Amino acid sequence: MQPSLARAAFVLGLLSLVGPFAIDMFLPALPTIAAELGVTEAEAQITLVAYFVTFGVAQLIYGPWADQAGRKVPLYVGLAIFLLASVGCAVSTDLTSLAISRALQGFGAASFGVIPRAIIRDMHTGPQATKLMSMVMLVIAVSPMLAPLAGSGVLAFGEWRDVFWVLAGVSVLSICALHFMQPETLPKERRMPLRIASLGRAAKVLVRDPRFMGLTFIGAFGFSSFFIFIASASFVYTNQFGLTETQFSLAFAANALGFFGTSQIAGPLGARLGAERLIRYGVMVFATFTISLALVTLAFGGHLVVIMAMLIGANAGLGVVIPSSMVLALDDHGEIAGMASSLGGASQMITGAVMVAIMGPFFDGTATPMVVAIGCCGAICLTLTLLTLRAPRVGYA
Repeated sequence: MQPSLARAAFVLGLLSLVGPFAIDMFLPALPTIAAELGVTEAEAQITLVAYFVTFGVAQLIYGPWADQAGRKVPLYVGLAIFLLASVGCAVSTDLTSLAISRALQGFGAASFGVIPRAIIRDMHTGPQATKLMSMVMLVIAVSPMLAPLAGSGVLAFGEWRDVFWVLAGVSVLSICALHFMQPETLPKERRMPLRIASLGRAAKVLVRDPRFMGLTFIGAFGFSSFFIFIASASFVYTNQFGLTETQFSLAFAANALGFFGTSQIAGPLGARLGAERLIRYGVMVFATFTISLALVTLAFGGHLVVIMAMLIGANAGLGVVIPSSMVLALDDHGEIAGMASSLGGASQMITGAVMVAIMGPFFDGTATPMVVAIGCCGAICLTLTLLTLRAPRVGYA
């Protein structure tokens, strides 16, 4: 029996939240870690890039595995890896060991980055799937509000290593919720044997589907704006604008308000307007705010209130784009939802890591490189949207 929408949203949201928590709780401590380990700001960002890259690549493993073995076994394995890697981060003594442990964290977190989307596709399609995805996004959207504050709270009473002990505890809670509250959604008769030829055939269908790839990269460059902000904001807000760790956490949380609000109406709006029109409108809002912010910053310099206000507006656009594009990308590929979800997730994470890496050499601790890179993401999203939503629909045959 399928769980209720609320229970499914709680479990899937908790699983989906662990990965973002591993990023957002870490952010207030990033300047402290850089100072304690004696590395530069750009070098400290390697710990984020390592997480993003392995998170993306590992989804190509977990997705097909979830189609072959069911959804829960790969989730258990991913959570176990994440738990052990969190302990590794907590006991790291240099940048190399921390980066390796963060990479392993990302490898484990990939399982609960990709498989919950496949579970949603198992349970529902269309507006109902968008409603459940939006409920999951509600839980995820809380992460940028609560995780940095939780990180600051940990730092107020301990040190940065304690953040990773907390993450280890969250992973244990997630294992319990998965075991007791979430049934298997892929019955044995619907599972696909893990054959290289079948994987190649499924991947070929997906890569050759311009609609799937376009929607995937619309989401990818939207997510990339988050990654750029995540990698840069702690340094910009504390160094350029002089915020404390707690003030940074509050400012960071404020940027999630737009996304939080609109992600909750994506389902009803999608049912009323249609997912394609909703994506167009959302991307237009996102691109308008991000491009305008880049131009204003280049012309007049960075101002904290302006940056925060315009990023809230931009994220409001993304709040409807990301859940709708995820659902729409998978709609034509239900038979290979795990592979489609993993390929889409991998593309998104790797794109985000690449954008952070491209920005890295230009990052000088000020807001300008950050907002220009985010503006580029908005421009690319808009271009892809104009091209993609004309593409024909291609199913798995």
